[in-house]
Amino acid sequence: MNIVYIHTHDTGRYIKPYGHNIPTPNLMKFAKEGTLFRQAHSTAPTCSPSRAGMLTGMSPHRSGMIGLAHRGFTLSDYNKHIVNHLNKYGYQTVLCGMQHVAPEAEMIGYDKLIGINEFGKMDDLENARSAAEFLKVKHEQPFFLSFGMEYTHRKFTEISDDINSNYIKTPFPVFDNDQNRKDMARFMSSAKKADLAVGIVLDALERNNLRAETLVFFTTDHGIAFPNMKCNLNDSGTGVSLIMDYPGNKRRGDVIDSLISQLDVYPTICDILGIDQPDWLEGNSMVPIFNNNKEEIREELFAEVTYHAAYEPMRSVRTKRYKYIKYFDEENIIPANIDDSPAKEFLVKNNYLEKKHSKEYLFDLYFDPAEKENLINDSDYKKVYQKLKEKLINWMEETDDPLLNSKERVEKPEDAVVNKKECLSAEENNFE
Repeated sequence: MNIVYIHTHDTGRYIKPYGHNIPTPNLMKFAKEGTLFRQAHSTAPTCSPSRAGMLTGMSPHRSGMIGLAHRGFTLSDYNKHIVNHLNKYGYQTVLCGMQHVAPEAEMIGYDKLIGINEFGKMDDLENARSAAEFLKVKHEQPFFLSFGMEYTHRKFTEISDDINSNYIKTPFPVFDNDQNRKDMARFMSSAKKADLAVGIVLDALERNNLRAETLVFFTTDHGIAFPNMKCNLNDSGTGVSLIMDYPGNKRRGDVIDSLISQLDVYPTICDILGIDQPDWLEGNSMVPIFNNNKEEIREELFAEVTYHAAYEPMRSVRTKRYKYIKYFDEENIIPANIDDSPAKEFLVKNNYLEKKHSKEYLFDLYFDPAEKENLINDSDYKKVYQKLKEKLINWMEETDDPLLNSKERVEKPEDAVVNKKECLSAEENNFE
């Protein structure tokens, strides 16, 4: 069985299959043909740690990826990347486009690199055509094709002619004004182009009679690049798209509400292929859900941030109903960890950086899905708070989280580039 892994940058769940008025018909078609997971979450709301979590099956701090690959952070052991496990089973592993788990793609272990793989310089439609050309060739061995896109990462494309910013809605944490509507229109236009690229790859699978013998899944790294979304442990930051299909899938056309971590993808692939799961995996296979044997495969999931542009350590635990978030550093907002955007400019202009966040948050997601009411001091939730806090500490201990052992802070790699906390933007050349 072949594997095609399709992924975007900074898309969250802002595509048509999740109810948003985003022009993504190819992803909508794929969702109806496959299985869509409504409650899937990344291990981190930042780019490289999130991807590392899914592709190694380990929490980012355990895999070593506590910051961004293009800024000098790396996995502790690239042999634990899924492509190296698949290489052992005779797979041809191919990367086309974005990867973002290594400073150089050659470090990972892919057999073959096609298309443009350099962050910031790729053309997703051109890469989609390169992937389609690869799929045309007769293959003597099963393959794993990773097709990664930069679209929906800032800077967004220009507004498409068929999108009118006057009649769209901004993301729910973002104030509705003209500049933010125009910015969201640019995101929608970028998503539209990404969907065209997805269509090229999916169409190539069909035309070359590969779809019936291929596991295909689409996902993204974390929430979209707006304030209070990307780089935050709210659902708006960790919530991701996840659509999957494979030969023999019993849940085609179904929409699943089970709580899923991207850590669960690696063991699921192993189970579907019938190969061994490495002993370092932390996730649980989704196959019991696909086979209608279980509704849930986990009681809780965890997420984290250590470094993004700047140091901002935080951890969270989420069950179906509750979420607990703990910040391990100062209470100030770190502006470099908010992607530059019109929405950020608007907030900063209106004294957003004078606000402080709490050290701890507790949310009842059934009553407060927007995560606005902090229940940390509510006596009615004292037992919930104690239970979740204990779960978080136990997980940190079990995974050797460096936050527990650091006296002051988790140190970055010597050559890694990190902004000082006072930087307004990640683009400032003012580093630690």
